[in-house]
Amino acid sequence: MKLRHALTALTAGCLLAVPLPAHADTPRLAWELKDTGVTARFRGLAPVSRDVVWAAGTGGTVLRTVDGGRTWQNVSPPGTAALQFRDVEAFDARRAVVLSIGEGTDSRVYRTEDGGRTWAETFRNDEPRAFYDCMAFFDRRHGLAMSDPVDGKFRILSTGDGGRTWQVLPSEGMPAALPGEAGFAASGQCLVTSGGRDVWLASGGAERSRVFHSGDRGRTWTVADTPIPAGDPARGVFALAFRDRHRGIAVGGDYRPDQQSPSAGAVSRDGGASWRAAAAPPPAYRSGVTWLPHLPFAAIAVGPSGSDVTYTAGGSWRTFDGGSFDTVSCTPDLSCWASGEQGRIAKLTLHR
Repeated sequence: MKLRHALTALTAGCLLAVPLPAHADTPRLAWELKDTGVTARFRGLAPVSRDVVWAAGTGGTVLRTVDGGRTWQNVSPPGTAALQFRDVEAFDARRAVVLSIGEGTDSRVYRTEDGGRTWAETFRNDEPRAFYDCMAFFDRRHGLAMSDPVDGKFRILSTGDGGRTWQVLPSEGMPAALPGEAGFAASGQCLVTSGGRDVWLASGGAERSRVFHSGDRGRTWTVADTPIPAGDPARGVFALAFRDRHRGIAVGGDYRPDQQSPSAGAVSRDGGASWRAAAAPPPAYRSGVTWLPHLPFAAIAVGPSGSDVTYTAGGSWRTFDGGSFDTVSCTPDLSCWASGEQGRIAKLTLHR
């Protein structure tokens, strides 16, 4: 059954707005791998529709498809082979913004308006202590990017013209960072938005993992602890997803493959003001998470050791695939995609 038809059918069963029980006749999920022809690791992913998807990764690689993954175009910005793209935000088949990560001038932003035929470098970090991790947009014009702390506070970059120009926001409204606290450039989901003004920032590495929230596009922030373990540079919250300004999911753990990741999931029902541990969390470290479209309580989390689904808004998770992915995202027209190492990009399919 095609994804859009399966989701439509399943949505009809969710109209009572109650979580699906574990024994419900839920669909069988599977990833359908697409041949990208490259071996880059894609931690940046921006599906626009069931036909248009952008991916950004290592070696300065940017791919685009306009036919649902049947063919992929390498539209990488010239002269960026030494950069690692970790996030991409796309508005349509022609316009997209990509973020490269790293210390100092390695953190950059590029923008295209012609489907990747040409690119403009619109930001190059000139602060040697800054390290930009993630980027998120509220709409086609307004967006933010976040850096690890500088002078004891996370640094926020803002654009009001679709990524053509950027400016660092004042830090007075940002709470102080903990010693060792930082974001994780693992999936492009350490900074996420919902609606026109709300944005959340995920952290780890310090004694506690935390989630920061701003309701005014990054001018002022509050912060809350989460139950996802931290206390080590490799542990914390790696990805966030908010269904709306109230309901959120956090996933993470310890990214080292030889380390266990208990309590790798948490949920919030008050816009990130408080978090509680998932009753049955993902079984291992997860770096990406997204809500399934039009299903009030369904979401997917991915990581190097597998993919999980929840039908209880993050309260309990079940593994449905053992393949390696770093990030996952869905579109309003009922299309979900995941990407990761060795050029892996896949589309979600459902079967009853």
